[in-house]
Amino acid sequence: MRSRTPLVALLSVTALALTSCAAGANTGGGGSSGTLVDGKTFTSVISTDPGSLDPFITVMSVARSIDRFLYGRLVEVLEDGSIVSGLAEKWESDTTQAVFTLREGLTCEDGTPLTASDVAANIVHIADPANGSPLVGLQVQPGTTATGDDDARTVTVTSGRPDAFLVENIGGISIVCGTVIDDPKALAAGEGSTGMFTMGEIVPNSQYTLTRRKDFTWGPGDWDPDQKGLPDEVVFRVVPNETTSVNLVLSGEVNAALVLGPDKKRLQDAGLFHTEIPTPGGQLVFNQNEGRPTADQAVREALAESLDLDQLRQVLTGGEGTVPTGLVTVSPNPCRADVVSGFLPKLDAKAAAAALDDAGWTLGADGVRSKDGAPLELRMIYPSLFGDAGNAAAELIQSTWKELGVSLTVTAVDSPKLSETLFSTGDWDVSAAPLTVALPSMLVPFYSGPTPPNGTNFAGVDNPEYTAAVTAAAQKAGADGCDDWGAAEQALFSTTSVVPYANIVRSTFANKATFTEGDGIDPTSIRMYE
Repeated sequence: MRSRTPLVALLSVTALALTSCAAGANTGGGGSSGTLVDGKTFTSVISTDPGSLDPFITVMSVARSIDRFLYGRLVEVLEDGSIVSGLAEKWESDTTQAVFTLREGLTCEDGTPLTASDVAANIVHIADPANGSPLVGLQVQPGTTATGDDDARTVTVTSGRPDAFLVENIGGISIVCGTVIDDPKALAAGEGSTGMFTMGEIVPNSQYTLTRRKDFTWGPGDWDPDQKGLPDEVVFRVVPNETTSVNLVLSGEVNAALVLGPDKKRLQDAGLFHTEIPTPGGQLVFNQNEGRPTADQAVREALAESLDLDQLRQVLTGGEGTVPTGLVTVSPNPCRADVVSGFLPKLDAKAAAAALDDAGWTLGADGVRSKDGAPLELRMIYPSLFGDAGNAAAELIQSTWKELGVSLTVTAVDSPKLSETLFSTGDWDVSAAPLTVALPSMLVPFYSGPTPPNGTNFAGVDNPEYTAAVTAAAQKAGADGCDDWGAAEQALFSTTSVVPYANIVRSTFANKATFTEGDGIDPTSIRMYE
């Protein structure tokens, strides 16, 4: 069973992802060969320390991937978009209200019952503006309310505004025990488990050790808790260097690692099991907040028009990337039409230079343009996880814009720094960290609405056409609104708010283990082999 709960992914394979996606699996000699064995430790590499594990606050992909092991969800969404039970055994909804009936016998890590009131309190906590959850507008619409009937085991959720994917969004929230809902310190440490594992030892920047709950029986659908090959312990080991990670997988010292760079060929040649997930790789987002040069659409268009996107795609992906057809790339992705063709900027360096001239940015004797005495100096951030390929792509953009008369500083940042820069300091002009989402509604809070610290519209986008299109789409259940969702994306492209230029296949390789993968590895899917 391939379980995919549509949690958004902010910033793709690199950084702030809440990804939910489909994983195609290929097995080889290091994967499913051998005999299933119980009682093993499953060790997975993570490239950076996750920092806080608070599922109400974090949008870091690495943190969410660990939370996946600790906290249950009301429902799970399969690769084909169908929904199966998680904490809830049944549900019904429209675009404004959903009712979930919980399974019997749900418990917290301390053995106390997980009640409908507890689940409702999770949703209410997220919806409360005072708590500052970035999930507001992403999975929980502003003004959403929830109530629990403990006797009937039902949770009734009334959305604050229409949500075309209400079950998927609310159903994908990580549910914590009632005792820790208002305890940020406990949540940051991964306490209050309602899922398959509990947090054990945390050694920051080294490893996170989790222990399986033997009382956990509420895996997705008809999951069997007595099946062979389930691990008793899971270790997330922090290994920043990808070559080192590959060596550890090949030696069998660790079981799994996400590999993006050229070292993955060594794992492929070894015939190891791996998952394959299509995700955004190359994507440029421009800061439109007041005072930034890129707040001017003419500047954004000129910057984009000066780039050879085909060459950039080649450099970033080693020739393996594809041209995006939309901003939503991973399952269930209900709207799969090509809405990008005709909207990507075409290379024209002369037109780009003329546009900057017309916008008042004149070329100085030092080769740098200026306007009203201020030089055209920009800062671009990109995920360090992209490694040498990311560095090369950033250098290509830097050299291209230098010829245009733009002074560009490029900085590779890890996940915590990326989050801090986009959602706190705001000290950036161009972000090359892509957003990965499974549903078009998940883009909305990142391209509209309040800006940090009051919201997640990190680029300060104010696009009436986008807002009108998503408002229309939200009124229609599921795929019925796909035309409107497509129009919304095109409103972003036409204003050069975002330039998607490359998709990549993300692969997680494994030795002596198999699993399925979505927003991180699905813990209930792990099988260990001798």
